[in-house]
Amino acid sequence: MKMFNMDLEYNKGILFVRLNGSLSKKGSFKLNNYLVPVILKHRIKYLVCNLFNLEDIDEIGINALLNTKCAIKANKGKIVLCEVPNDINKNIRRLRIKEARNETSALSLMRI
Repeated sequence: MKMFNMDLEYNKGILFVRLNGSLSKKGSFKLNNYLVPVILKHRIKYLVCNLFNLEDIDEIGINALLNTKCAIKANKGKIVLCEVPNDINKNIRRLRIKEARNETSALSLMRI
């Protein structure tokens, strides 16, 4: 199992978050204590979360994604997941976050 990390890129009002490794307790800590405060502090409204390199997600990780969604919604924004691996998709479907095939198609779902 790979250690969790995330790559952040802010471009034209959209925050791109690319998750790598296993989103469990340690990774969730990074989302909840770094990413969510950044979203709230900078009033980020649009987030594209790429899960292509995400190997695993547990219940704590799902809750961290939910917290991220709530932060975006608090800013009256939109969040889209993309490149969701099939084995992870069943775990996160209940979050009711829009999904796109890739980052480019995620942008068209944003309709900014």
